[in-house]
Amino acid sequence: MNISRVGLDLAKQVFQVHGVDSHERVVCRRQLKRAQMLDFFRQLAPCLVAMEACGSAHYWARELQGLGHEVRLIAPQFVKPYVKGDKHDAHDAEAICEAASRPSMRFVPVKSAQQQAGQSVHRIRSRLVRARTALCNEIRGLLGEFGLVASRRGRAATVELLETVTAAEPVPLPAPMGELLRGLKEELQALDARIERLERVIKRSAREDARIQRLLAVEGIGPLTASAVVAAVGDARQFRTARQFAAWLGLVPRQHSTGGQQRLGGITKRGDTYLRTLFTHGSRSVVRCCANKTDARSRWLQGLLQRCNANAVAVALANKNARIVWALLSRETTYQPA
Repeated sequence: MNISRVGLDLAKQVFQVHGVDSHERVVCRRQLKRAQMLDFFRQLAPCLVAMEACGSAHYWARELQGLGHEVRLIAPQFVKPYVKGDKHDAHDAEAICEAASRPSMRFVPVKSAQQQAGQSVHRIRSRLVRARTALCNEIRGLLGEFGLVASRRGRAATVELLETVTAAEPVPLPAPMGELLRGLKEELQALDARIERLERVIKRSAREDARIQRLLAVEGIGPLTASAVVAAVGDARQFRTARQFAAWLGLVPRQHSTGGQQRLGGITKRGDTYLRTLFTHGSRSVVRCCANKTDARSRWLQGLLQRCNANAVAVALANKNARIVWALLSRETTYQPA
């Protein structure tokens, strides 16, 4: 078959192929089982293979690149406008094939296995942190029903209150509650231990990666943020400008402009919520400590704080840090404060 471009609709077991030739004529419509995938593409001459950037897309992209094919991943929201008729696998594969032919289409870079492993560590840690927060809230709620309320907010105050209650002999609560609270205490300690182990893994990878070490020089970016950025974007060269990278993170104003009038709103909050959260929290810590500093960045922050609220200033600094990160990764330079 003389196939120049293939649209591949991915699934767990059943895949749909839509191939066209150099004249855009359909020459292949076929359904493949998982075991047939590599054999089918091994028999094809090297061509362009387009897929949606969904589950297992990066794995299949690496496999097909190993067979000599050029692979392009497209975000699902950019494929949807090209779907004709009802939704089924054949129409989806055709839409992917057509979307890949657009000269202005944006593509998702293929991640390496190491990048995906790094992202997996962050995702598991994020889930465990959410579980720990939920558990702390549950403990505070249960103790509050018996008139035991922590004097401060935060996890440390909850742990301190729980330690005080469970250490008392006898426990100043009805009989079942003592055993329940000891079980919750053990569960909280187990979550703390798992999160600590994952953070050690992240810090170890940060020490071994030169790209992460360059990012750590930027104030407001720690091992968590730096390793998450490197795992998500690699060398960042897929973004033409620093503003594109900041826009991908959702740190630029939303626009509703027309007729030569520019109307800017709040930040778009598009892109990776986890990365945007890390950038913003890191910036918030810098804003909180800038009052007594005299360097250029701190003076800029002090001026902003006189005109804006602290949250807006934290987002502005997160935007600046994102642009610096793009420069450090794409140009392979070191950070040089003004």
